[in-house]
Amino acid sequence: MKISVDVMGGDKGPAMVLPGLNLLLTRQPSAEFLLFGEKEKVLPILEGLPDLKAVSHFTHCEVTVAMDDKPSQALRSGRGKSSMWLAIEAVKKGEADFCISAGNTGALMAMSKFCLRTMNNIERPAIAAIWPTVKGESVVLDMGATIGADAQQLVDFALMGGAMARALFDLEKPSIGLLNVGVEEVKGLEEIRTAGRILRDLEDHALDYFGFVEGTDLGKGTVDVVVTEGFTGNIALKTAEGTAKQISSYLRSAMTRTWRAKLGYLLAKPAFDRLREKMNPSKVNGGVFLGLNGIVIKSHGGADSEGFASATELGYKIVENDLLKKIKSDMAGYDIQMKQEADQAQEGTSK
Repeated sequence: MKISVDVMGGDKGPAMVLPGLNLLLTRQPSAEFLLFGEKEKVLPILEGLPDLKAVSHFTHCEVTVAMDDKPSQALRSGRGKSSMWLAIEAVKKGEADFCISAGNTGALMAMSKFCLRTMNNIERPAIAAIWPTVKGESVVLDMGATIGADAQQLVDFALMGGAMARALFDLEKPSIGLLNVGVEEVKGLEEIRTAGRILRDLEDHALDYFGFVEGTDLGKGTVDVVVTEGFTGNIALKTAEGTAKQISSYLRSAMTRTWRAKLGYLLAKPAFDRLREKMNPSKVNGGVFLGLNGIVIKSHGGADSEGFASATELGYKIVENDLLKKIKSDMAGYDIQMKQEADQAQEGTSK
């Protein structure tokens, strides 16, 4: 497995990225890395990680995309020469199996779409994330690639998300839910209701349409895949992150208030450790850009090395399980069914 890495991405850049890759290497010893970044910042750290250095090829880049650069600005200044662009381009050239960056999300999406292009019949890519639930994990998309989506784009997201769930969770027919303001068929925007009708009419396809789901269903694990557009998805993600931090703060405050509380905390520490492990963002860090002719993984900009290793391992598993092939197969099956229905409707009109 060859992995191309934008080493300069993220709040801490090489100081976080390189130890994260070194950690991944202990879990996936067959991994090899194409590293792109500024030699003055990368090489001193890489020298201290001999195992990682032995399986890496480094390319110096004079341009780094800043975390606050606008996508258009990043494309103008970084196309063909930035660490982010060259990491993506390595996937296009077939030199790497997937690319990962913790850098500017908007710039990464713009460059990925420009360099790799979208798959046939996919109008807009989506960011899919793994969401922890009381039942295990689910796939949620779009987490912020694009704002707004029409009915056909929501259907595309459902097909891509279903393929990802099959690849990662070993499910034959993942259950799909459309995030809405209520579960009743009459509620929600027309685009969501139309997408629901299209998904419900799909027959003999590799997904099981559940219906509408609400925000409370995200944590319950009601369905394997939750589909929404990027504006709503990103708000849901940030709200969940903020709530998790709020609960953690409340617990810390309550458990240190009195000596009895501190004693109770010591007795309950194993349970709290398990809770912290379950809610640790590093365990589910990493978004996948779906709908492109190549795999690009977006790690959280504020991730630590453990989180970056987790995001990189997500890409590893996705490539191992042939996600791109599954998406293309599902989209082809959907296109055939839509054409057959159109032909049947045309025949009925003619008669």
